[in-house]
Order: sequence, then structure tokens, then C-alpha cells
Amino acid sequence: MDMRTPLGKVRGLGSAKSGTDHFWKVRTTSVALVPLILFYIVFLIMHVGKPYADVVGALANPFVATINALTIIASIVHMRLGMEEIIQDYVHSEGMKLAALVLNAFFSLLVGGLCLFAVLKIAFAG
Repeated sequence: MDMRTPLGKVRGLGSAKSGTDHFWKVRTTSVALVPLILFYIVFLIMHVGKPYADVVGALANPFVATINALTIIASIVHMRLGMEEIIQDYVHSEGMKLAALVLNAFFSLLVGGLCLFAVLKIAFAG
């Protein structure tokens, strides 16, 4: 039984077959971020009011640096996917949609790269 409308059949419009993949990526990053953000909150509470050198020393710990990197990666992927969904749902002009999706990808890459650079700089300098 075909669920498409006659107009949809004529235009060839239908499912792009990528909704499930997108759904699971968003849910997976959400679940991954829960313990990562909880670690971040506990880390921040433990280091409130401590001297700068102590905090940088703690951030240089390989375990903490790894958790920070994983948090950044999961957050950036989650952000990119969420913005993709918003752009696809609310930008109706194909040209603007394509431009916004490309800018979203580059912005995510830029922010993620800068954040990971900062974590690595602290980890290897501290």
C-alpha cells in the first residue's frame, strides 16, 4: 500500500530514508553527553575558587583532558545535527538552505577545532 499522495507520486517526493539515522545520531550524542556534562559539573564544583595554576594543572591531567575532548566532540556533533534539523525544517529557499547547511558545517568544524586546540594546548603545556 502506497501512502504517498498523487501529487507526491508525480513529483517523486517522499522519504529521503535518512531520518532514522539522524534520529539515532542525535539520541546517541544526547545519551553520551549526560555523563560527560555531569563530570564537567563535578569538576567545576571541585575547582571553584582554586588558584589558576591548580585548575590548569587539573585540566592537564590526561583523563580530564580526554573527558574534555570527548565532551567537545559530542557537543559539537549534537549542535551540528540540531542546527541541521532546524535549517531543513524552517528554511524554505533551496539556495539559502544549502548556504546555511554549509555554514553550519564549517562553523561546527571551526568551533570544534578551536576548542580541541585549547584542550590539547593545556594538556601538553601543563
